[in-house]
Amino acid sequence: MNNIKLTLEYDGTNYYGWQKQKGFKTIQGEIEEAIELVTKEHCEVIGSSRTDAGVHARGFVANFKTNSKVPPNKFREALNVKLPNDIVITKSEQVDEEFHARYYAKGKTYEYYILNSDVPSALMRNQMYHYKYDLDVEAMKIAAKQFIGTHDFAAFKTQGSSVKGTIRTIFDVKVEKEKNIIKISVSGDGFLYNMVRIIVGTLINVARGKTDATSILEIINKKDRSLAGDCVPPYGLFLKEVYY
Repeated sequence: MNNIKLTLEYDGTNYYGWQKQKGFKTIQGEIEEAIELVTKEHCEVIGSSRTDAGVHARGFVANFKTNSKVPPNKFREALNVKLPNDIVITKSEQVDEEFHARYYAKGKTYEYYILNSDVPSALMRNQMYHYKYDLDVEAMKIAAKQFIGTHDFAAFKTQGSSVKGTIRTIFDVKVEKEKNIIKISVSGDGFLYNMVRIIVGTLINVARGKTDATSILEIINKKDRSLAGDCVPPYGLFLKEVYY
């Protein structure tokens, strides 16, 4: 049996996230349907992350096992013919039978895009969060550094999440601005439910003067969700890369 690793990108606008759910259109569901059309087998596709509804990806990784005789590197073309044009396989390859897209991942990088302008964009409305008020990017950079390290991020997950452990390690947080677009990159060994979006919401509070730039560690240590920022909309978020 062959274990096939897929690298893909997708626009999550029209999907109810990655994970297959009955009655909803999902990325996993679309890929499994395409694989069945190609292989005549029902194959479970394992994803590296469970991205939410509306979230996008540039370097998502998945794997599936198959008895198909299709050469591993040919699955890219074979699946792209069957998939909708907002999901694209960029690479397909054979990997060790033990490889698991989620369990083998050592880290991930997410990017969040904010359009900081008076008016929204008609063309990029599904890829950027429009925020018209002035944002102090230098204050965001000061605050961003305090997220780095191993912490209990209980204050930065959506309440009601079933996950038990809330300790995660953040490798880096970068805030960059080019013209009126602010990009926030967050890299870590793993993330809680909505964690990146709440980090971005907290940085916006800092940029608006609602939260002190030096108070991030205090918010983390108090583990109080009400002290962190809002969970910003999903459509500005991209899974950039998964590390193995």
